[in-house]
Amino acid sequence: MTAWDIAIATIADEFSDLSGIEPAIRTVLRLLLAALLGGLLGNEREHHGKAAGIRTHMLVALGSTLFVLAPQLTGVSHDAMSRVVQGIVAGVGFLCAGTILKTSGDSKVRGLTTAAGLWLNTAVGVCVGLGHEATAVLGTLLALFILNVLPKIIEEPRQD
Repeated sequence: MTAWDIAIATIADEFSDLSGIEPAIRTVLRLLLAALLGGLLGNEREHHGKAAGIRTHMLVALGSTLFVLAPQLTGVSHDAMSRVVQGIVAGVGFLCAGTILKTSGDSKVRGLTTAAGLWLNTAVGVCVGLGHEATAVLGTLLALFILNVLPKIIEEPRQD
């Protein structure tokens, strides 16, 4: 066996985590759906001039999906997956905290809705990664309703 043959075999082995057409299609679909749903939520935020827009939301959804998919492909136990999800939720909290601002002398806190949206977006990504695509789509649609329609139905109290 030549060095070239060894190199090719090593590369093939390194990319063998998607060992068949079915797992490859499933993984591609889940990653694309996570990015799409994250983009829908991010588009809403970007449309309202918020800093965390399409790209940020897509990356959060895609990242949370990958964090779930990778251990799932290795066949981890339910207990281990529970710890993975706990870590994702705790980790995204730091990201969300960075979007919340309170200026001195101002009683208004800014960024709470964006932070909540990123947090929800993480849940959408986890759902997609676990194979609960319908739940993820429903959650995204409900979030879009809350962000776009609900403010037109109810009037939020003014803070003067």
